[in-house]
Amino acid sequence: MTPTVAPISTSIPHCTLRPWREGDQDALVRHANHRAVWRNLTGMFPHPYTRADADSWIVTAQADARSLHLAIALDDEVIGGIGAIAGSGIAVATADFGYWLGEALWGRGLASAAVLAFKAHLLRSGRFARLQAGVFAWNPASMRVLEKAGFVREGVLRHSVTKDGALIDSVMYACTAA
Repeated sequence: MTPTVAPISTSIPHCTLRPWREGDQDALVRHANHRAVWRNLTGMFPHPYTRADADSWIVTAQADARSLHLAIALDDEVIGGIGAIAGSGIAVATADFGYWLGEALWGRGLASAAVLAFKAHLLRSGRFARLQAGVFAWNPASMRVLEKAGFVREGVLRHSVTKDGALIDSVMYACTAA
């Protein structure tokens, strides 16, 4: 079971990062079940996004003890998700960092506020020494969000991912505690 995490405030009033919980399913499906959201996420994120997917995700998010998965909430309603997936073996101090926001809320600064707050929380806690985030080359908005939060572009991984029927480049961003 994942340790209890108190809600994390962001720079936007009423926008917090909090643990996933029972009752989040309807809002999760409403914001996750959009092709534009799915198109920018890993293959683990399904489309269409169903109630069964939401039920499964809440169990998964609560059960992972080393990684940390939180809901992005506005006025306590889920509008997206953010997480750090713990590495293992020689990458034990590294976490794969990712986030998503419901399409209806894009362009309001919510993703930037969430990423900045989560990054600060993770690095302050000493949980990880390195946070890394891969971004599909077709998603410059996500690159800007990461850059605003202090992530540095480390390189382009040529033809490294297949998404939506296309073989594309991904761009690696990272930040470290030191």
